[in-house]
Amino acid sequence: MDRSNVPVRYLRKLEKLFLVIGIILLAVYGLSRLYTAGASQIALARFKNARLPATTGSVGNRVTESEEKLDFSLWSEKRIVAYRQALTMNFDSPLAVLSIPKLRLEVPVFDGTDELILNRGAGRIKGTARPGEPGNVGIAAHRDGFFRRLKDIQLGDRVEMQSVNRKFTYVVDDIQIVSPYDVQVLRPRPRPCLTLITCYPFYFVGDAPQRYVVHAHEVEQGGV
Repeated sequence: MDRSNVPVRYLRKLEKLFLVIGIILLAVYGLSRLYTAGASQIALARFKNARLPATTGSVGNRVTESEEKLDFSLWSEKRIVAYRQALTMNFDSPLAVLSIPKLRLEVPVFDGTDELILNRGAGRIKGTARPGEPGNVGIAAHRDGFFRRLKDIQLGDRVEMQSVNRKFTYVVDDIQIVSPYDVQVLRPRPRPCLTLITCYPFYFVGDAPQRYVVHAHEVEQGGV
């Protein structure tokens, strides 16, 4: 546009219009950022304040404690981002909290293994036993998130699981690397047991071709 042929009054009106539009766009952007931050904080507060009924034990408290001391040092950047996004979403209360004291691992266990659940914690594999039921409790989690610490697990290590109304203790008795199609690892065993599964190798770039499987059998408190 040849400004020399445009009246000054008209140019000033255009400048004011552009200024108003700019202010409106900045306001919209600012409000959207505030809304996103507020929604995230509300979701986090709801999660931290969520508690199971008084008769269901300390699962809710354990989850809150896990949130406050979560160590991301072994996690991939992608998994950290996915986890934080998952915190803004609503989830049912966890079935249990799984912990391996030696590895400083503590993770809530939800029902199912879809992507949203595995971004948030660990998941019970459908078709396997629930905590407290006879059989094999199968639990999966991502290799670049919570279950990356399994790379350091050893035979004889203790695994604990706090469910709704009791605590279960297991001892690791076998570690396998298998094909993704090997479902035999989830079959029931002669005694109540727990099977932890994640992708392998732990630092593989892309879709990992194998599965890392940790078997553990249930023991009485203080037993082996």
